[in-house]
Amino acid sequence: MQDLPASRRRALLSGVLGTALVTGLSRPYPIRTAQGQTVEAAMPAISYPHTRRTDVVEERFGRRIADPYRWLENDARSDGEVAAWMAAQDRTSRAYLATLPARASFHERLTSLYDHERLTAPQQRGGRYFFTRHAGLINQAMLIMREGLEGPDHVLIDPNAWSSDGTTALAEWSASEDGRLVAFGVQEAGSDWRKIRVLDVATGTLLEDEIAHARFTTIAWAKDGSGFFYSGFPAPADETPSAAPVSGHAVHFHALGTAQANDRVVHATPDQPHLVHVVTWTEDGRHAAIFSSPGSGGSTPTIVDLTRPGWPSRTLVSNFDHFWAVIGCLGTTVILVTQQGAPRSRIVTLDLAAAAADFVELVPEQDGTLSDAVLLGGRLVVSYMVDAKTEVRRYRLDGTPDGAVALPGIGTAGGFRGHLADNEAFFTFTSFNSPTTIHRYDVSANASTIWAQPDVTVDARIVVDQRFYASKDGTRVPMFLLRRADITGPAPTMLHVYGGYGLSVVPMYSPALLAWVERGGIVAVANIRGGGEYGRAWHDAGRLLAKQNSFDDVIAAGEFLKAEGIAAPEGLAIQGSSNAGMIVGAVVNQRPDLFAAALPGVGVMDMLRFDRFTGGRLWVNEFGDPAEEVHFRNLLGYSPYHNIRSGAAYPAILVTTADADDRVVPAHSFKYVAALQAADIGDRPRLLRVDTRAGHGTSKPIPQLIEELTDMLAFAARWTGLA
Repeated sequence: MQDLPASRRRALLSGVLGTALVTGLSRPYPIRTAQGQTVEAAMPAISYPHTRRTDVVEERFGRRIADPYRWLENDARSDGEVAAWMAAQDRTSRAYLATLPARASFHERLTSLYDHERLTAPQQRGGRYFFTRHAGLINQAMLIMREGLEGPDHVLIDPNAWSSDGTTALAEWSASEDGRLVAFGVQEAGSDWRKIRVLDVATGTLLEDEIAHARFTTIAWAKDGSGFFYSGFPAPADETPSAAPVSGHAVHFHALGTAQANDRVVHATPDQPHLVHVVTWTEDGRHAAIFSSPGSGGSTPTIVDLTRPGWPSRTLVSNFDHFWAVIGCLGTTVILVTQQGAPRSRIVTLDLAAAAADFVELVPEQDGTLSDAVLLGGRLVVSYMVDAKTEVRRYRLDGTPDGAVALPGIGTAGGFRGHLADNEAFFTFTSFNSPTTIHRYDVSANASTIWAQPDVTVDARIVVDQRFYASKDGTRVPMFLLRRADITGPAPTMLHVYGGYGLSVVPMYSPALLAWVERGGIVAVANIRGGGEYGRAWHDAGRLLAKQNSFDDVIAAGEFLKAEGIAAPEGLAIQGSSNAGMIVGAVVNQRPDLFAAALPGVGVMDMLRFDRFTGGRLWVNEFGDPAEEVHFRNLLGYSPYHNIRSGAAYPAILVTTADADDRVVPAHSFKYVAALQAADIGDRPRLLRVDTRAGHGTSKPIPQLIEELTDMLAFAARWTGLA
């Protein structure tokens, strides 16, 4: 398939919270230093902004549900009262964050760690090589082209000139098969919506073609370069597309030189309007492959025959019980990855010329979890996660084993790019203490060399270890630990989690985590249930009615870190974003005593109304439908907004969000913070930090990202004793 590994397909298909109390915080509060000594630290006083409280109450399934801050669901960009409240909260937070003792040093180190060139693995089209380059601290990555692998760099697209504040970014892009044209997405202020334009590579001029309202999309060129496939929604009915519902997604084909209004609908499901459809095409150009999903759980593959009039399509599987993804086609034989009969995935084939859909196993389920599979140089190259670490195995096209790809170490390899008929391919490798390196891979020789390596210095004392701990029900959960070799006793520890949508947390370079460890802290990354580290069963064990398992895994991780003398007794912070922002909120409600600081980012905090905003309807297969009683009661039991425990002593909480987030709307964070500030939960701060002209985190300008990470790390350091 064209530049869309199975892991990326899975991520795209998955997607894939009265008057507040004014609390003075001027009295001394005991904290511990990195050496475990207790000190008294005077804290600046915080007066939280006034939050209007209403008496909105709904009765649902016999329960009266108060929602006093529902007015905060209005968009701050169009509601003056919400905008004023948001701005006051953000000013209060930033004034406090500016006083933190570690802020300056974290900012300096993060700036240094980001100040290096970062490339993506190139794709070769018509003898030209295309890749992105992020040069140090500039806001956005640029698209680069070389004539031949060692030719000079030509900047094709530089989005840094697109907006004065650097928040307009290059999103998805794809070069035509002959390398003459590039279709690319434009992302405004972090939004999920895209505008697609087309560039003539030789002249550097933009064609008149322009596509609006693309979202959750890939860009896949027809083999002959006559046009491209993309996915999108109907045009929003009003002037605030960020609030538009996710309904009516469809795959379209745009013929170059024509108006978007004439684009051909290739695949749509009006009887199932909440499905998301992602398109790629097979290398021989004979077929397009479309993957449809309700947002979580399973997907169905549809093959479109581009060689026949009318482009007839055939949906190969009729239900969403399992994940399916097409790897490619060999003539009429389609090769697929599936979880059917194999929770950790297997590879099967199907003869499209046959009348019946009889799948034949090509590569059976292995000991590891299949995370990616591609056709390269006459081989099938398959990546597996073994206890969340990558192993890459080769197979011949008949499924017989053909050795393994040697990797530089323990970490994460991925993004394999190349062609079935070519010997040359590229892949990336990274680990917690190793920045992303691009490798050029000789398929026939089964050997790789470094093609691009970032020039950044990482503390040589940093070591990575993997441990396992038992959750509440005895389930064995893996955890990565990062620390300096000289840190042998209890230390301030940052616990990072995700645990949702079958997506895995794997070893990956992170300047923020490195900055924490270099300062003397420890980072723990727990691979909790709800993720995909051990396949479908691991995901199912942490979603829907089993979501409490995710929380239990996090709580057990915190208890393990303290019992083993890893985390300082009063020095554990927890961080997670999006799905994990919700997990942080839920776990803090259930065990506020376990943590000194909590950093929930862009979280889903109102679990009773998440399905009413933008893409929230796509999440019901992950969390459950609030309109169904069994799921309503389960969601109410852990919803962060509804379960804040007045009378309990809470950790310090810094909530981060963005005003233009149209995936998890900022209302979730607004309502959650309002409820925190109104509750009697102790004297530690509960703050809201809001980035403007930013979205769910993708394509955030580097300076803006550094500022956010600086505040998060300095806040956690202040309350765990690392400062």
